[in-house]
Amino acid sequence: MTELLRILNTPEFQSKHTLKDQLRELGIKAGDALIVHSSLKSMGWIAGGPQAVVEALMETITTNGTLVMPAQSADNSDPSYWMAPPIPENWHQPLRDELPAFDPHLTPMRGMGKIAECLHRHPDTIRSPHPAHSFIAWGKNAAHWMNDQPIENSFGPGSPLGKMMEADVKIMLIGTGFDSCTALHYAEFVQEDRTTSPQGAAIMKDGERIWQPFDCVDMDSERFPEIAKAYPGPIETGQLGQAEVRIAAMRPLVEFGIEWLKVNPALKEEEPS
Repeated sequence: MTELLRILNTPEFQSKHTLKDQLRELGIKAGDALIVHSSLKSMGWIAGGPQAVVEALMETITTNGTLVMPAQSADNSDPSYWMAPPIPENWHQPLRDELPAFDPHLTPMRGMGKIAECLHRHPDTIRSPHPAHSFIAWGKNAAHWMNDQPIENSFGPGSPLGKMMEADVKIMLIGTGFDSCTALHYAEFVQEDRTTSPQGAAIMKDGERIWQPFDCVDMDSERFPEIAKAYPGPIETGQLGQAEVRIAAMRPLVEFGIEWLKVNPALKEEEPS
């Protein structure tokens, strides 16, 4: 949608102040910890765009709260899996040899949206160290939650999500569905029968750029809406800008997801005969 169409489809003027009023109506307050997934275009035209959204969130939760967003960099992964778009097979090894190592300040995010990209630029934002599955955070618990992220356990215990599972965190989906709910990957990572696939990423190790192979847990976010539909706990709904918003407590939803996946395991592909 072009900016002109967003303006024409926005019935009233929207700004940081109107967003703050809506956040208060949604029950967001000082001291809250939020993990936010967002679609800026779903919110309509806003004076200041993503900066207004980020500042509204920050000023509402204050520095006593914590604002987290996924900051995944899918470009830093093994090219043999790339499909959208693929690259020529004879480029695979040169990419493994020459892709720049993950840098928390320079490595771009892929598909995270303009609001997350704006938060990344804030000087007090901290990015976790995983080369492909990082998070960004601002506020009270940012340094603690972002200080480590095991390369083979990026969404499990010991990761930012694992630390957030020990706190009271709210999931906020702004114009996105539960298939974007990164927190539910934790439920996949703690399954006893989880499967893995070989992966790799460019990282810095002992001052040297290397290609680091690792085993990555197989994930399927397309099942997350089923988990949310079956979840018996509260999922609050409302509006931010023109976008539909869903809010749920992270820990109860993820704990339900853990049990749901035990009862409804992913279908395993049959081995070729």
